[in-house]
Amino acid sequence: MAKRKNLILIGMPGSGKSTVGVILAKNLTRPYLDSDILLQLREKRSLQDIVDVEGYMVLREIEEQVLLDIKCENHVIATGGSAAYSEKAMEHLKQDGIIIFLNASLETLNARIHNYETRGLAKRPDQSFADLFQERFQLYSRYADIAIDSNNKTQDQVCDDIHEQLQPLLAK
Repeated sequence: MAKRKNLILIGMPGSGKSTVGVILAKNLTRPYLDSDILLQLREKRSLQDIVDVEGYMVLREIEEQVLLDIKCENHVIATGGSAAYSEKAMEHLKQDGIIIFLNASLETLNARIHNYETRGLAKRPDQSFADLFQERFQLYSRYADIAIDSNNKTQDQVCDDIHEQLQPLLAK
């Protein structure tokens, strides 16, 4: 673990990855990357546009390549919600990072997300948010070094929980 310097945030849309990532990077004085932003800058279009024009599988393929292209040290990296579909990308990120799963309940996510159909999610057209949640939960759990409950907490409280759980890992 000592060699793994990046902090990689994974989890469902609405779990707090982007917001918590910015706060965590600021608190730890580290650079911050958001893979969704990197993807949109690379493609010069929104996630939803990619899904609408080329389909969710193309979005996943592009996301995988964006994640594989990340080569940095001591960063906080917020990934897109579908990052965990790529074993290759997750293994790449895990080589240099500690994977932190921001775990929010389906009820919490439903309360936080109001643009499910236009958010640019890499999901099958017939897939409900609940189905997506069940499918992805297993993947997030599989890759996570630590899981942080992000239900009923402020972003600062989530950052405090991450910091607390990281201490033993960073000390090694």
